[in-house]
Amino acid sequence: MDSTNADALYVRGLCLYYEDCIEKAVQFFVQALRMAPDHEKACIACRNAKALKAKKEDGNKAFKEGNYKLAYELYTEALGIDPNNIKTNAKLYCNRGTVNSKLRKLDDAIEDCTNAVKLDDTYIKAYLRRAQCYMDTEQYEEAVRDYEKVYQTEKTKEHKQLLKNAQLELKKSKRKDYYKILGVDKNASEDEIKKAYRKRALMHHPDRHSGASAEVQKEEEKKFKEVGEAFTILSDPKKKTRYDSGQDLDEEGMNMGDFDPNNIFKAFFGGPGGFSFEASGPGSFFFQFG
Repeated sequence: MDSTNADALYVRGLCLYYEDCIEKAVQFFVQALRMAPDHEKACIACRNAKALKAKKEDGNKAFKEGNYKLAYELYTEALGIDPNNIKTNAKLYCNRGTVNSKLRKLDDAIEDCTNAVKLDDTYIKAYLRRAQCYMDTEQYEEAVRDYEKVYQTEKTKEHKQLLKNAQLELKKSKRKDYYKILGVDKNASEDEIKKAYRKRALMHHPDRHSGASAEVQKEEEKKFKEVGEAFTILSDPKKKTRYDSGQDLDEEGMNMGDFDPNNIFKAFFGGPGGFSFEASGPGSFFFQFG
């Protein structure tokens, strides 16, 4: 009805501004100021919108150039311009979270993404970014929760696969970590696995702790058995493949319930007479091979 109405132009620009349509918002603020140069609110809003747009674009440019430290600083400065612009700030938090993930500051990245979804609980990109950070920090339950939220919102094949992968890693994480038990990397060679077993088996062998308290003996026996289990699985290509893929080891006769670690130990060290512990003083032992 009145294209020269400065207040209407300002309000329309404000609506666009809070919907993260900053460039269009600036156009309406400028029009409002043309109609009413002394319009204080339009002047402040225009200044904030231009500053926010410039900082965000500079941050994006720094990120694309691989200057993550500068990008972090620019996104942080942008977040300080207008706490009331929820949608834009949600994107800025997510962008800064992405920067933090590149800098391997994963806890900070998770915090930024959490702030983003607090501001906008429909922000799929922030959930996806946080879920990946949860995966990278082995917080699989949290990752599954985020991927479920994403898949409920957008049922795509990609999101379904991400959820499935997280659920598999969660399942695997609830089993014994045989790599951790042996103290080897998941890409360890057959020789590295053997060396690790030798070291850990000798370390936790019950005979070595025969003079310890009943509680210590029980704990060391448990660790000795776990080391044997780990070696049994990781030294067998078929069992290792099943373990790595998250399949149940109880299938196909792989039940570890009746496992005897002494049999593995004897086979590894050459059977009876091939190995013994000898005391060499209070609390100390040396290893003797036949």
